[in-house]
Amino acid sequence: MAKLSSGPTFPISISRHTYHHRVTACHVATPTTTTTIPFADLHPSLEVIGGARNRFLPALHSTLRHSYDPFPFIAWNPHVETIFASFFRSIPDVRLRRECLRTQDGGAVALDWVAGDQYQLPPDSPILILMPGLTGGSENSYPRHMLTKARSKGWRVVVFNSRGCGNSPVTTPQFYSASFVGDMREVVEHVSGIYPEANLYAAAWSLGANILVRYLGDESHACPLSGAVSLCNPFNLVYAFEEFTKGFNRVYDKALARSIRNIFKRHILLFEDIGGEYNIPLALNARQVRDFDEGLTRVSFGFKSLDEYYYKASCFHSIKHVQVPLLCIQAANDPISPARAIPREEIEANRNCLLIVTPKGGHLGWVAGAEAPLGGPWTDPVVMDFLEHLERGTHKTVESSNGPLTATSKNLHHAEV
Repeated sequence: MAKLSSGPTFPISISRHTYHHRVTACHVATPTTTTTIPFADLHPSLEVIGGARNRFLPALHSTLRHSYDPFPFIAWNPHVETIFASFFRSIPDVRLRRECLRTQDGGAVALDWVAGDQYQLPPDSPILILMPGLTGGSENSYPRHMLTKARSKGWRVVVFNSRGCGNSPVTTPQFYSASFVGDMREVVEHVSGIYPEANLYAAAWSLGANILVRYLGDESHACPLSGAVSLCNPFNLVYAFEEFTKGFNRVYDKALARSIRNIFKRHILLFEDIGGEYNIPLALNARQVRDFDEGLTRVSFGFKSLDEYYYKASCFHSIKHVQVPLLCIQAANDPISPARAIPREEIEANRNCLLIVTPKGGHLGWVAGAEAPLGGPWTDPVVMDFLEHLERGTHKTVESSNGPLTATSKNLHHAEV
C-alpha cells in the first residue's frame, strides 16, 4: 500500500536536450561461484528457494543465517505493520533533481535523481532504478530509504515515477497499468544512453514489481539490466484482487481507489471526449480499484474484460523467461500480495531467480532489523548485499559493429525538487 501525499511543488526550469543511443549487443557475465550454503545454515524462520540459490546465497549468508525478528508489538498483526510503515516510518530528506521524459506515444514520466550526483559520481558508477507501487512516488518513505542506502554505497539512484504518480505529468488520455512495460523500456534505454559505461539495476515494489518482472520476461536474453529485485510482488493479480474483497483489506482497496481518483481528477480534461467503451463516471467515482480498472484501465490497454486484464497482466507468466539475476522478497503474511500467489515452482525452475519469504512483514512493512521501527525496512541491506554482489562480479561489454554509441532522440525537461 502506498500512502499518497500531495507532494512537494516543483519550480520548473525548462531546457531541451537530445540523446542518441544505439546498442547492437549487450552481454552480461554474472558470478558463477559454486559455493553452496547448507540448508542447516539458513535460519528456519526464512523460506529461501530458487534455481539461483547456490549462486547468490553466499552474498546473503550473514543475514539469512539469523532469525527474522520483527519489532515487538508493531508486527503482531500484518495490518498494524502495514499501516505503521505507511504512516509513521521516517522519510529521509533528500534533494532531488527532476527530469521529465517524453515517451514515444506523447506521454511523460518523471525521473527523480539525487541532486548533485551528476557532478560528484564517476560516469561508471552502478545505477539503481527504483519503481514504487500503485500511486507511489519518490515522496514515499520506502523508495527514499532504499535510495539513501544505495547512495551511501556510491550508487547512482533514480526514482521512476509512473504517469501521474509523484506529481509526474499526464499529457495523454492514458495512465500506466500492470500490463504496460513500454515506459519501463524507454526509461532503461534513456538511462543507459546517458551513462553507457555504467551497469544498470532495478528494484521495484508491489505493482511496480509486477511491471518490472513482466519487463524482465519480455526482454529475456536482450534485457540490458545486470540484475533486479522484486519486493512484495502480487505476482497473480487475480488472487490479489480476490484478497481485496476480504475483511480489513477493503480499507486498502478504498484508500488506493481514493488515491487513483485524486490523480485522475487532476487530469480529467484529457478524458472528456474520449468515447468508446470507456466509463469515465465509473472511474471518476471509483470506490474500489476494480471500478477504476473497469472504467478506464482495461479499456485503455485493449482488454475485453477485467478478468482478462488481471490474468494476462500478472507477472507469474514471465518468471520462466527471466534471464538476468532476480531476487524476490515476500512476506508470508502480506495482506495485499498473498503468499498463495507466489510462483514457487517457476522460481525454483529458473536458475536466475532467488526467493526469500519472511514470516512477517505485512505489505511494504518489514519493520525489523537494526533501524526498526522508524528507519529503513529489514529488506534494504539484503537488497544492497545482493546488488553489490552482482556488481562485483559483473562485467558488461557492449559490442557495436557500427562504432561508438550513438542515439534515439528524447525530449527532456529538467527541474529541481
